[in-house]
This record gives sequence, C-alpha cells and structure tokens, in this order.
Amino acid sequence: MVKVTVCGAAGGIGQPLSLLLKQSELVSHLSLYDIVNTPGVAADLSHINTKSKVTGHVGADQLEEAIKDSDIVVIPAGVPRKPGMTRDDLFKINAGIVRGLATAAAKFAPKAFMCIISNPVNSTVPIVAEVFKKHNVYDPRRIFGVTTLDIVRASTFIGELIGKSPKDVECKVLGGHSGITILPLLSQVPGTDKLSQEQIEKVTNRIQFGGDEVVKAKDGAGSATLSMAFAGARFALNVIEAAVNGTSVTECTYIDLAAADADAVQSVKEATGDDSLTYFSLPVELGPNGVKKAFPIGSLSDYEKTLFTAAGAELKGNIAKGAAFE
Repeated sequence: MVKVTVCGAAGGIGQPLSLLLKQSELVSHLSLYDIVNTPGVAADLSHINTKSKVTGHVGADQLEEAIKDSDIVVIPAGVPRKPGMTRDDLFKINAGIVRGLATAAAKFAPKAFMCIISNPVNSTVPIVAEVFKKHNVYDPRRIFGVTTLDIVRASTFIGELIGKSPKDVECKVLGGHSGITILPLLSQVPGTDKLSQEQIEKVTNRIQFGGDEVVKAKDGAGSATLSMAFAGARFALNVIEAAVNGTSVTECTYIDLAAADADAVQSVKEATGDDSLTYFSLPVELGPNGVKKAFPIGSLSDYEKTLFTAAGAELKGNIAKGAAFE
C-alpha cells in the first residue's frame, strides 16, 4: 500500500502531475489537497481505470486527513512565476505555504518522502528541513528538492544539438534549481565534444534559464506547468520504485549534504571553493530509506569550473534565506 499526497493538486502543475501518478500501479491511494477545487479533480481522476483510490481534500480543516500516514508527499503548491517576478518575489509568497504544508507533514506523516517542487527550491527545501528539525523528526535522506525539470530540459536541448534522441541523452545537472545555480555537466555527455565553445555556452544558458523561455512564450499567462508535472511525476515514481520494489534508481536531486557521502561532500567543496554549503544537487542513488548514496561531481571542464565558482555564493544566500525563514 502506497499513499501519495499531492499538495496543490488543483493547480497548473498539480493536475497533470496527479494524472501521471494515477497511471502508476504502485500507487494505492492518491490523496489530493488544495485550497479549492480538489473534489472535482479527484472525481475526474477517479474514473480512470487504474487501481489507486483517489480522494479530494479542501482547506486547512482537511489537511490532516489528506496527509496523514502518507508514504510520499509531493508539494507543487504555490503561485507561478510571472514576467518580471524574481525568484525572490516568489519566495515571499510561497515560503509560508510550504512551511504550513511541511508542518502538517511533520505532525501527521513524519516518515514520508518529501518531494519539494514549489519554487524557489533552493530556499524551500531548507524551510521544510527546519520544520522537521523543530518537530524532532528530521531525516535528511527523506527530503528532496525536485530538480528533474533541469535534467529533462538538458536531455532535450543537448539531443537537438548532437542529433540524438533526447531519451538517450543523460546529462547530470547539479547545484541548485534557479538561474546560475543550475549546473549542467555537458563535458560528461558523449558527443558534446563535437560542439563549439559558443554552442556549449549557449545551450548551458538555455538550460539555466529555460523557465524564462516558457514564461515569455505564454505571454505572462503561466510558467512551466506541463513539463514540470512530467518531471515531478518521474522523480516521485522513481522514489516509489526504489522504496517499494528495491529498484536501483539514480537521479540528480537537491539534498541536505548531511545525507551525502564524504567523498561527494568533498567534491562540492572543491568544485565551488566553498566549504560552507549545506545543500546541493548531486546524483543520488535512491533506496528504501530515500538517499542511499550520493555520488561525487566528477571531472569538470575549465568552463564548468567557472560556473561552479559563480554558483556557490548565489546558492549560499538562497539556503540561508530558507533556513532563517520565520
């Protein structure tokens, strides 16, 4: 029996994300929570002929019922980014939402795997961690910042350049989940040695700021919702696959480095030149308890080394803002 709760299930990410999760035979109970419209979304999804039961829960009074005893809690809740809105603006609005949901999870599902999608992920993951610490139920192996959209974009954009199917392109994307903190390692992808430095820099920038591309294309009417739902479902289902079936799955994800192996932590210090970073996205082998093993960064090109150095200070500020949020 696997209960998955989606917090923000009636939103632009939450609805397609819930649809994708409904297709999994590993999910026995899909619990949908939001401040509006979830009974309708739940009724709609419940007609799909897969085995999971679907329930809809609305508002603070029903949050306990929605989240209680969940195995996985996925949080895409919050407002989308609009043109001209910085991730700092987003933080002020979304931080309170995430903190409230994390508090409920710490009380009613303290052993759940927490998959945080709400932006800015660099800051919201530390918020969730601090809430769990406050309730004395913190396990750094079980809290994840979902950065999978960066990996999905990298596979797509690089595949276009080198003439390979995107599904056959595996590119590690490390660091964080905003702008210059997004660090795609093109040098470790076979076939990219044929690209010019100009192409490498251009596609790196496109991966880092792919979200802006979508916001602009939607003329301010939304941000990346469908691709984020796809990426969020992929990550959540991989967590379930590893936990339930014991399947070895490796994904890049933003974690507390307290959950990482010493050699992986050392590689972050060496690459960024900063020994005080406490969160970082790394390749992580998922297992029954969440993070089973975090892998070192590996070799970097000279260009990538400059990216890592620039990312360190930005990421450090994002982390501090989340950890200090009251």
